[in-house]
Amino acid sequence: MMINAGYLLLDTENLAGYLRGLGHWDDAPIEVREVSDGNLNRVFIASAPDGGRGLAVKQALPWVRVAGPSWPLSPDRADAEARAYRQVADVAPDVIPRLHGYDPDNHALTMEDMSDLKVLRTHLNEGGGYGDASVRIGEFSAGLAFATSDFGMPSEQRKALIAASANPELCKITEDVVLSEPYIEHEHNHWHPGLAELAAKVHADARLRTEVAALRHAFMSDAQALVHGDLHTGSIMVGTRDGAEVVRVFDPEFAFVGPVGFDLGVYWGNVLIAEARAQALGTVKDHAEQIAVSWDAFVSELRRRWPERVDTFFDDAYLDRFLRRVWTDALGFAGTEMIRRVIGYAHVGDLTTLPDPLPASRAVLLLGRALILGRDRLDGPGAIRELVDGLAVGTGAHR
Repeated sequence: MMINAGYLLLDTENLAGYLRGLGHWDDAPIEVREVSDGNLNRVFIASAPDGGRGLAVKQALPWVRVAGPSWPLSPDRADAEARAYRQVADVAPDVIPRLHGYDPDNHALTMEDMSDLKVLRTHLNEGGGYGDASVRIGEFSAGLAFATSDFGMPSEQRKALIAASANPELCKITEDVVLSEPYIEHEHNHWHPGLAELAAKVHADARLRTEVAALRHAFMSDAQALVHGDLHTGSIMVGTRDGAEVVRVFDPEFAFVGPVGFDLGVYWGNVLIAEARAQALGTVKDHAEQIAVSWDAFVSELRRRWPERVDTFFDDAYLDRFLRRVWTDALGFAGTEMIRRVIGYAHVGDLTTLPDPLPASRAVLLLGRALILGRDRLDGPGAIRELVDGLAVGTGAHR
């Protein structure tokens, strides 16, 4: 792993001078606080003492932040994130934070301050609703899928995009942490003690492993369009500005050209985890319904863009077939996202902060398995609702 000479590890003491040196801040007073939350990077907010919005700085460390130097990771992943922001800005500039600059020597991005917004996962865990978030996610995914696929981009440009968007190190993390390790005995895995028997059954489930292998292979080889690569509820900000609802998608460091259904699947897996939390607390709202909301928005946007396709050999009947493939892929990836959040490496506060996380965690694990194994038979959002109700928290289902 190569680290740039003079790499500056940013902190709350040196960030003010760093921003002034880059010309992002003048001599005016500045206050800095660290708001790091994810597994990989450090994030800081710089603002004026009057409390107004300022700038956000995100630095890729030469290791996984939550593990430290024992898990080295090239900070070059920030290059991929900066590139992804620029690529996505061409398609959906109003859904991503504004990028003010990228410092490749220190692997640091300076961008829009979103501290006036709230992470969607936190918002939901506090009892908030989705607002327009699912509609925007569906439209965002469809716009990205069309514009960066063979439907919306000439073949030679597509080949260049695939090469420029290669992101092997972070793709390998997904291949391992999401799409293989939770199904085998591995040192990264951990779970609630009450799930030991069920985790053992997952590890012994040959049928499940084969289906996950198919999803893993699709992730590795289906270069359909540019995808965010980590589109969970912790990568979405929501709130209001000037009376208008705001939705922002951030942290595209895992972006690469892959299967279109992956982003939708990761989002769906997390809204179904949110449903399990709400059921456990007796506050069920409309979490599972977000699958229908986002899917309808995705389909509508892709059909709206379809007449603009650059290659009309792809006819309307093929669009229907493509949409069916995206649907089944998304269900499968939703299942893998759910399982890895229960018995894999990175768990989520939706479950871990429950007074008793066991019933909800069990329900999530069983539902994830059912989505993976049944994805070819589940023909619409209504079928998902029935499945969710059949495996509701407290049913004691063990099938």
